[in-house]
Formats: sequence, structure tokens, C-alpha cells
Amino acid sequence: MNRILIVEDEEPIANLIRTALEGPDYRCDWAADGLTAADLLEREPFDLALLDIMLPGADGYEVLEYCRSLEVPVIFLTAKGTVEDRVRGLRMGAEDYIAKPFELMELLARVETVLRRCGKTGRVLSLPPDIEIDTAARVVTKDGVPVTLTAKEYELLLLLLQNRNIALYRDRIYERVWGAEYLGDSRTVDLHIQRVRKKLGLEKRLVAVYKVGYRLEV
Repeated sequence: MNRILIVEDEEPIANLIRTALEGPDYRCDWAADGLTAADLLEREPFDLALLDIMLPGADGYEVLEYCRSLEVPVIFLTAKGTVEDRVRGLRMGAEDYIAKPFELMELLARVETVLRRCGKTGRVLSLPPDIEIDTAARVVTKDGVPVTLTAKEYELLLLLLQNRNIALYRDRIYERVWGAEYLGDSRTVDLHIQRVRKKLGLEKRLVAVYKVGYRLEV
């Protein structure tokens, strides 16, 4: 079971998030301000923090720094939804950034994605028939043989696998893996896709989608 800290000064929103997440996989705690959040983080281990930015006591950016010192991954969940706000949050070290209002299904998917990417689930993901990803050890194997991937290649593969059979836009891929705004003229995504294809033999399954980006077919 993963422990999640919800840091949100509006109780109805916090209760909505808790209701959506709590169950056999997640246990949630709530802090209504930044100072209370810091106290909880100091006393108890958490696998993930969902942070608002505009908080009393200490704002979300300050709590983010505290989370980073404890190696607790962070998803910002805030009304500050401009591109500048998102870029700032991601560059400061947040794993993801969700603007309010948000859909609960999207929140659930992103929480699961971040926990897997940060090795907090200890789960082994499979890409049939011969590829496995040990998310705890960050090891990728093909036919039982380890395959050496760079950090970005690993994160790219994980993102594609978690969104299997879904066409992902280049800008979304770039923002999620590189944590920066996609300017439209970068070949970085395409070059990394080519390397992942070659290393894992995915030439026929990791397909380009015209005027969109890429899709991993499973």
C-alpha cells in the first residue's frame, strides 16, 4: 500500500481526492497548510505528495523543497495553470503538474504513473512477449537479458508502456520526460524513439502517428 499526502487548504477538494484514491492500494493523509505538511513529512514516511501551490503557512514550492530532501515525489495540483507555472514547477523538481479543475480518472492515472516511474510500487511491468521492466530496480530485460537504457530512454519507454495503444503527442512526451516546454523544432523525442526501437527490437510496434507523435502497440 502506498501512502499519499494531500496538501490542500480547501477541505472539500481534499475530501474529493481522498475519496477517489483511498482503497486497497492507497492510504491518504491530509494537511491544510504547508507547515502541517512539513511536520507530517518529518514524522511519517510517504510515497507521494499532492501539493497545492497557494497554501497558508508555507507555499507549495517550499513544501516541494522539503519533499525533495526526503526523496518524496510530488505532483502539483493547483489552480495556477499557465505554461510558465507548469514549467516552473517541473523545473523545480515536481514529477507532474495538474491544473484545476481536473478529472479524477486523470488524477488516478497520473498518480499511478508517478509511483511507477519513481519505483514506489515495486511492480514488474510486462511488454509481451519478451520485455519486462522492474520499476523498483529500474532494470529492463529482453528475453531475460538486461538491456542498457539511458535515464531518458527508460522514462520514455515507461511512459509509452503506461499509455499503451494510445497515440501520444510529441509535446506531451517531451514535457513528461524532459520536464520542459516543447518548442516544436526539437528532434530530441524522435532520436530517443529511434534508440529505444533499436535496443528493444520495437521497430514494428513503436509506430509514428502522422502529425501527432508515437504509439506503442500492445
